[in-house]
Amino acid sequence: MLPARHRLRRSADFSVAVRGIRSGSQLVVVHARRTDAPAGQPARVGFVVSKAVGNAVVRNRTKRRLRALVATRLTSAPDGVDLVIRANPAAASATTTQLERSLDTAWSAALQRLSQPRSRETPRSETPRTRATSAVPQS
Repeated sequence: MLPARHRLRRSADFSVAVRGIRSGSQLVVVHARRTDAPAGQPARVGFVVSKAVGNAVVRNRTKRRLRALVATRLTSAPDGVDLVIRANPAAASATTTQLERSLDTAWSAALQRLSQPRSRETPRSETPRTRATSAVPQS
């Protein structure tokens, strides 16, 4: 089991984290978001395993396998980040090696995208509009 300070427990925390960066694969999806918590708060992780994955026994087994894999990766997550690991239905029948590879890929991609500075895009309403002109010169 993960230490209490590394677990997401409140529904509101899950909701906020899921609205962040998302990176996924066939087996798992990793949602990541920086928190507004005070500096030095460790990374927190939550798990979502829906009924689509299987019955209660299968869901709990999948969650235990994911929790064990995440416990070894917590040190690579920066402080002040909330992560939600969502298992897709295919995760139930995947081997631990497949699950590990899938989690590694999604985990590193999500954290990499989270660490990139946001680009300042011009809002759609401020984009200059141009009139379409015909290719035929007018005389």
